[in-house]
Amino acid sequence: MDQKIIILDFGSQTTQLIGRRVRELDTFCEILPYNKFPKDDPSVIGVILSGSPYSVHDPEAFKVDLSQFVGRLPVLGICYGAQFISHTLGGKVEKADSREYGRAHLSTVDTSNPLFKGFEQNSQVWMSHGDTITAIPEGFECIASTNDVKFAAYAAKNEAVWAVQFHPEVFHTLQGTQLLKNFVVDICGSTQSWSAASFVDTTVAELKEQLGDDRVILGLSGGVDSSVCAVLLNRAIGKNLTCIFVDHGMLRKNEFRDVMHDYECLGLNVIGVDASEKFFADLAGVTDPEQKRKIIGRDFVEVFNAEAKKITGAKWLGQGTIYPDRIESLNITGKVIKSHHNVGGLPKEMHLQLCEPLKWLFKDEVRRVGRQLGMPEHLITRHPFPGPGLAVRILGDITPEKVRILQDADDIYIRGLRDYKVKLSGEEARKVLAAGVPAEMTDGEIEVSLYDQIWQAGTVLLSTVRSVGVMGDERTYEHPVALRAVTSTDAMTADWAHLPYDFMAKVSNEIINKVKGVNRVCYDISSKPPSTIEWE
Repeated sequence: MDQKIIILDFGSQTTQLIGRRVRELDTFCEILPYNKFPKDDPSVIGVILSGSPYSVHDPEAFKVDLSQFVGRLPVLGICYGAQFISHTLGGKVEKADSREYGRAHLSTVDTSNPLFKGFEQNSQVWMSHGDTITAIPEGFECIASTNDVKFAAYAAKNEAVWAVQFHPEVFHTLQGTQLLKNFVVDICGSTQSWSAASFVDTTVAELKEQLGDDRVILGLSGGVDSSVCAVLLNRAIGKNLTCIFVDHGMLRKNEFRDVMHDYECLGLNVIGVDASEKFFADLAGVTDPEQKRKIIGRDFVEVFNAEAKKITGAKWLGQGTIYPDRIESLNITGKVIKSHHNVGGLPKEMHLQLCEPLKWLFKDEVRRVGRQLGMPEHLITRHPFPGPGLAVRILGDITPEKVRILQDADDIYIRGLRDYKVKLSGEEARKVLAAGVPAEMTDGEIEVSLYDQIWQAGTVLLSTVRSVGVMGDERTYEHPVALRAVTSTDAMTADWAHLPYDFMAKVSNEIINKVKGVNRVCYDISSKPPSTIEWE
């Protein structure tokens, strides 16, 4: 990359969000562990220090040698990053009388400082810290305060160092994007040349050079990541790409048929494999969630390898690995905290090299690239869907009949979300537009479907539970289903979506009336953490 911002990660849950905000400014950035600053990389134009769950006074707190970049590059410290700079350079950080969390307003702000160019007085910001800066180092000056936080922001008088105790990356900081633009574009000098169009042009050229006339095999899931990866590879190498789409029998209703049709319309060379009988047979009687996942993963590899061996001359395996997959697979101490099916290498027996053209992209960027490639919107905006499919949304053992019940109920739910339109304004509208949903603002409002407003939705079959009901004056004893819908930016944290009551009433009524085997509908109002998005 010609230019990039380095974001040093001190363990904050919003570090990825900082990265996404920088990318939205058409600027490439890389998130690295706090102790992995690339000293000899000439493409680095600025450094951002993230927040952290630690206090600067904790013995185990992460520390970095500021001399690696202070005085050489523009630096912005955020929350813990701001406190660490102050603490390290001779300022003072103390425990706040009470945790400073939530909305606050800048009672004073120095708009003559380049970091706050274009800011309004009394601008809303978001605080989230237990410590507070009570004195700044010599040679620094205060550039913003709130009623409760004297040093909400400070800057060096003679060096390119800025620090803010609030979080500009979150939507609750209403002019956070302006602040980051001031830093990234005006202060660091980004040319804003990172875009979906430039990514496609550059990546296609790189793939042609990397792959030459070699053949590539790609496993398709029907999801946005693998689909965009396939179209991008197809543009680069055409007929030398062979895609394999395995139906394990636990996809959504009619998904195998519909997605195969979409892929054919995109001109992809796709082999569709219906292996549902094998998967159902191997899952028979299995109730443990982890065992179900392992069986499905093992069977998928077996089926995929059997098909891949039929393709002569293949040297590469294409994967839709994206940037959050790689970040989440290693924490900042280098320990695995979450395994991803497409991170960490290949089965030894495949003897293929790995090709990951999306490995630098966030999910919303993948969608922008998909639009740049001319893909249909319903493929681009698809919600994330678990690799084991509906198997991890059925509590208990898996049977074709249980899958049928769940497919029918889920189909009603997802179609309902797509059909129900809502009007959004203000902060809610900004969130949806920032995620790349195509919508036009009219009189300060946008109209989108509920499906586009939420991150992920699905239905869970409580097949180990039966509840009593009454239908047509007769007693029933059938299964409940639970509807799940969450809002999120990266799936690392998620909140339950506040769906309209009239929508929930309509969907519940339709599921109970039309899906044989279901007589009760519940709604999951758990957030992540402490719950997870999926039930298994």
